[in-house]
Amino acid sequence: MKSKVTVVGAGNVGATTAQRIFEKGYSDVVLVDIVPGLPQGKALDMLQSGPILNSDAKIIGTNEYDETEGSDLIVITSGLPRKPGMTRDDLLDANSKIVSSVVKETATRSPNSKILIVTNPLDAMTQCALDVSGFDSKNVFGMAGILDTARFKTFVSMELNVSVDSISAFVFGGHGDTMVPITSTTNVGGVLIDKLIPKSRLDEIIQRTRDGGIEIVNFLKSGSAYYAPSAAVVQMVESVLLDKKEILPCTAYLNGEYGHKGIYLGVAVKLGASGIEEIVEFDLTDHERSELNRSADAVVELVEAMKKNSYPSIF
Repeated sequence: MKSKVTVVGAGNVGATTAQRIFEKGYSDVVLVDIVPGLPQGKALDMLQSGPILNSDAKIIGTNEYDETEGSDLIVITSGLPRKPGMTRDDLLDANSKIVSSVVKETATRSPNSKILIVTNPLDAMTQCALDVSGFDSKNVFGMAGILDTARFKTFVSMELNVSVDSISAFVFGGHGDTMVPITSTTNVGGVLIDKLIPKSRLDEIIQRTRDGGIEIVNFLKSGSAYYAPSAAVVQMVESVLLDKKEILPCTAYLNGEYGHKGIYLGVAVKLGASGIEEIVEFDLTDHERSELNRSADAVVELVEAMKKNSYPSIF
């Protein structure tokens, strides 16, 4: 029996995520969106690619939530995208209401599911999903670190003209301006990054990583990144559904790790069929720990603003 994944939001990120999962063939997919005809048309188009791609998975599109019942994993991508000049945090109020509504609909129909948040601002939206769902925190997590790490590795690869497969790196912290590439362990073929790239140039690469999303937004003018985000989502989906137990940078609920408790933050986790099975603590440098603390403070500030401004209407 195939697993079942619900993807909420049939925009660029959601539809591309649904397509990538369908093409793998190991899970049936339900694509949900409020726009009449949009998820139905996209799902039917994807379904008709099955014979070409040798996928016997099923995918349906719907404007309702009943078809999502019994899902193993709920991927929430719905929300307003960024526009030029906007930060991820600018989306806080509107998207917290959207995520809350989606979680209420899906969690009641799939009480044994895992929830994977993609909507920005990511860390606050994951907190929102936890609060609304009432799920165990190990079953509610967010996609950000994989995407941020992929951007960092891409820019390092471009700088050194080496394969991305030769680069080992992790980016921690909130998904925003305060994200923290863990350069003390970043290496290329086993050689530490600070031996290969001067600090001034590495700092420029780190800043480009932090600006990775808005760089794409500025090019597109309308809309935001979706190819890399959807690929990152699918890596997490596979680790859960196939119980791969990969060590991945994800947004996870901290319970004392790195000195923080009761907040969501990007860290390395072991992700498997039981959700967040373990948080892997790195031996950070003093500078990295300070930067991670700064990022955590920014997330806390954002969550507090969300609770103050949005929670009365959410609940």
